[in-house]
Amino acid sequence: MTAIDPDSLAALPRSAGVYIFRGEGTLPVYIGKSVDIRARVMSHLRAPEEAEMIAQTRRIDFIGTAGEIGALLLEARLIKAQMPLFNVRLRRLRSLCAIRLDGDMQTGLTPAMIDSKDHDLATTPGLYGLFASRHAAQRRLRELADQHRLCLALLGLEKTARRGCFGLQIKQCLGACAGLEDRAVHDQRLFSALLDSQVQTWPFAGAVDLVETQGDWVQRHRVSHWRYVGTWCSRTGPQAVADQPEAFDLDSYKILVKPIMLGSACIEPVPT
Repeated sequence: MTAIDPDSLAALPRSAGVYIFRGEGTLPVYIGKSVDIRARVMSHLRAPEEAEMIAQTRRIDFIGTAGEIGALLLEARLIKAQMPLFNVRLRRLRSLCAIRLDGDMQTGLTPAMIDSKDHDLATTPGLYGLFASRHAAQRRLRELADQHRLCLALLGLEKTARRGCFGLQIKQCLGACAGLEDRAVHDQRLFSALLDSQVQTWPFAGAVDLVETQGDWVQRHRVSHWRYVGTWCSRTGPQAVADQPEAFDLDSYKILVKPIMLGSACIEPVPT
């Protein structure tokens, strides 16, 4: 038996939104989202691996949304603002790092590390991957080097020796560093390996509203350069985001990039 308030369980809806597990203190124990709040919460209660979290929960609140995107955006914002004990993802990152390929196929491509403190990742073209640190970006380049037999020296991860890189000695590198492989062939493999992780630049001139509806319920989520600005709700009015991030926000980007770039979301430009 749990000590969760039964009235709070009975009130949970079969619709989209965010649910909040609350304990004895003021801060939440856990925050989650679902298109079916009641079903998702009940699955938590049945999960043996979540027994410790459930034991600390005294009631479960919820905030309904008109659609799944609104629930995702609200969940990410609340977790960053309140840092629940049992949420291990969607924590705020102070900065992000991306990979940019400097040069061209004629002169050679060289990976460079681009920091969100110095560049607007939403508008800078030719970026690949979004990483929590320079070290994480370099680790990814090493993984790609192993997978695609790329040269660590040409990737800037190892000093170039006269007889080629260490990878050439152990037959991991195909020898572009020593003239045994055409540099353009090597760089094409590098470009192809990074292509799936290309960062999409903001495709609009300014802010847009992403509109979700459920019957006569309308929510307009304002987004600018992949940053979630706030929501206007036909039921409650404006819901401003007080802790709006000044820099590129990774979680908002991940939530928004697919529906926006694929055209599956209802988008309306914001009048200037």
